Amino acid sequence: MTDSKKPETIVLHAGHRRDETTTAVAVPIYQTTSYQFNNTKHAANLFALKEFGNIYTRIMNPTTDVLEKRMAALEGGVASLAVSSGQAASLLSIQNICHSGDNFVSSTDLYGGTWNLFNNTMKDIGIEARFVDPSDPNNFRRATDEKTRCYYAETLPNPKLTVFPVKEVASIGRKLGVPLIMDNTACPIICKPFDHGAAIIVYSTTKYIGGHGTSIGGLIVDGGNFDWEK
Repeated sequence: MTDSKKPETIVLHAGHRRDETTTAVAVPIYQTTSYQFNNTKHAANLFALKEFGNIYTRIMNPTTDVLEKRMAALEGGVASLAVSSGQAASLLSIQNICHSGDNFVSSTDLYGGTWNLFNNTMKDIGIEARFVDPSDPNNFRRATDEKTRCYYAETLPNPKLTVFPVKEVASIGRKLGVPLIMDNTACPIICKPFDHGAAIIVYSTTKYIGGHGTSIGGLIVDGGNFDWEK
């Protein structure tokens, strides 16, 4: 469900109001790889996921945590994960659903790097990408079988910018138990895929979210609206 606060407030304050030690309002940059454990039991509990806390920056970091909470709030999701690039976001979101021998159905209207990832890398690890024309949402239904684990599309695909029928394809997927993953890179804030039935949103933060062309990153946001245990 979308946060009732205006997006301007969310992007400034979600996930962080002040530093508890210094009361600084700006988000600190925690430039560290490692964190000190209280004792061996504390360390064991963290690694066993019995307690939540920082273990290693490859897994989590307090600065990154603010970004993840902020984006989850902005999208109306339950949680998000920051990763190294938009391609990593696409790859990891699918790999967590599909295994070797499975398939997923993707729109043909894709960023070239994503098409290459799906058509070559995914194939090499035994996951089949089935490409369909999104102008007819029922093409997703026709390409679905018992091994189909998810649908994938871009809200406004690069470079065609033809609007993807999110609601229609998400509805088809819900009836078949197939989650829809939406790449919303081209239109953050103005488009809310979760409001139209998408289960996962991925981003290349390199584009509009980063805003300045100075860094590469990606995000995966879970809408909390799909039963993953089925």
